[in-house]
Amino acid sequence: MARPQRDLTTGHIGRTLLAFALPTLGSNILQSLNGSINAIWVGRYLGEGALAATSNANIIMFLMFGAVFGFGMAATILVGQSFGRGDADGARRAFGSAVGLVFGGAAVIAMLGWIFAPEILHLLATPGDAMPLALAYLRVIFLGLPASMMMVLIMMGLRGSGDSMTPLWFMGLSVVLDSGLNPLLIAGIGPFPRMGIAGSATATLIANHIALLGLVAYLYIRDLPIRLRGAELRYLRPSAALTGTIVRKGLPMGAQMLVMSTAGLTMVGLVNRLGVDTAAAYAVSQQLWTYIQMPALAIGAAVSSMAAQNIGARRWDRVGDITKYGLIFNVALTGTMVLAVILFDRPVMTLFVPDTSPALPIARHIQLIASWNFIVFGATMVLFSTVRANGAVLMPLLFLFVSMYPVRIGFALVAQRWIGSDAIWWSFPAGSVANLVMGIGYYRYGNWRKGSLVVPEDEPTQPLTEPAGRLQPTG
Repeated sequence: MARPQRDLTTGHIGRTLLAFALPTLGSNILQSLNGSINAIWVGRYLGEGALAATSNANIIMFLMFGAVFGFGMAATILVGQSFGRGDADGARRAFGSAVGLVFGGAAVIAMLGWIFAPEILHLLATPGDAMPLALAYLRVIFLGLPASMMMVLIMMGLRGSGDSMTPLWFMGLSVVLDSGLNPLLIAGIGPFPRMGIAGSATATLIANHIALLGLVAYLYIRDLPIRLRGAELRYLRPSAALTGTIVRKGLPMGAQMLVMSTAGLTMVGLVNRLGVDTAAAYAVSQQLWTYIQMPALAIGAAVSSMAAQNIGARRWDRVGDITKYGLIFNVALTGTMVLAVILFDRPVMTLFVPDTSPALPIARHIQLIASWNFIVFGATMVLFSTVRANGAVLMPLLFLFVSMYPVRIGFALVAQRWIGSDAIWWSFPAGSVANLVMGIGYYRYGNWRKGSLVVPEDEPTQPLTEPAGRLQPTG
C-alpha cells in the first residue's frame, strides 16, 4: 500500500505528536483568523447589531454541522486504524462511505435550514434589531453548508491517513479568498454588488467552493491515499455493514456536537435577554475563545489520529504515552493562550467594537471569569480523543450531556439569584471541571480498550483486542 504522509506508529511520541499537531494548529489559526477578520468587517461596516447577528447565526451553523459531523469523525477513526494495520482499501471504503453519507445529509440540512431560518432565530430570542441581519446572513451560510462539510470531511480524512500539511495549504487558500472578498461584497467596492451582511456570507460560500474544487483536484494530481479511482468510486455507495458501523459510531459523536450546540444556543438565549450590548460583548468573547481553544482542538485531533493508527497497528504500548504528551502540550500551549488573551484583551477587542462601546467592559469582565476553563476543556479533549480513537463514543456523550445541562445550564439558572448575570460566565468553568472529573474516571477505569473499529469485510474479521497486561492508564 502507499504509506501515509506521516507514519504515526513509529518515532519519538512527543516529537511526532507535536509535528503532526502544529499544521493542524496552523489550520485552526487560519480558520479563526478568517472568522475574526470577517467579524471585524461586519462590526466596523455594519455595527454591533450585525455582529450579534453573525454570532447567533454561527452557533446555529455549529448545530447543523454537528448533525452530520459525527459520520466524518467515525470515518476518520476507521481511516486511521486501517492505515495503522496496512489496509489501504479499507481506509478508502470508509472514506468513500462517509463522503456519500455526509454530502447527502448536508444537502438535506441546507434545504431545511433555508426554509426554517426565521423560526430558528425566533427560538433563539434573537434581538429585534439583529433579526433581519441574522436572517439574511444565515440563509446564505446554509447554501454553502454542503461545500463546507465536504471540505472539512476531506481534511479529516487526510489527517486520519497521517497528512496534516495538505489541509493547512487549502485552509489558507479558503481564508485568503474569504477575507479578501468580505469587504468587497459587504460595501460594494469596485464592480462588486453592495450586499451588506449577506455579502460576508457570500464571500464564505465562494471561498469554500473554490478551495474544495482545488483540494479535490490536488488529491488526484498527487494520488493521495484517500482518493477513489475507477472501481473504487462504488465506495461512495456504502454497503449496509459499513453504513451501520459509521452510523453506530458516528451518531453518538455527532450527538456530542449537538449537545454542545444546543447548550450554546441556550446560553445565547440567556445572553440575548440581557440586551444588545451584552450580546455583542459575548460575541467578542467568543472570538477570543476561538483562539484560546485552538491548541486544545489541534492536540485533540493529533491525539485521535495518532492513537487510531497505533491501535490499528496493535501498538498499545504507545497509546498511554500519546495521551500523556497530549495532556502536557495542552497545559503548556492552552495556558499560554489564556495568559496572552487576558493580558492583551483590550487592544484585541477594539478590533471588533469601538473603544467607547459599552460592550467592551462587559467583554473584558467575561474573559476574566471564563477564559481559564479552556485549559480544563483541553485536558478533557485529549482524554476523549484517545478513547474515541478506539470507538468508545457513548460514555463521552453521556459525560458531556451531564456537564452541559445539569451542571452548566443548571448553574447559570440557579446561581443568578445570588450572583446575577455572572452566573452565566461562571457556568463555563463549572461545566468543564465536571466533565474532566468524569473523563479521568472513565479513562482510568473504563472498558474503552476492548475491541477496535474494523472496516467490515464480506467475511467476518476478528476485532483487535488489547494485549493482556500491555497498557496501564497514565491519565
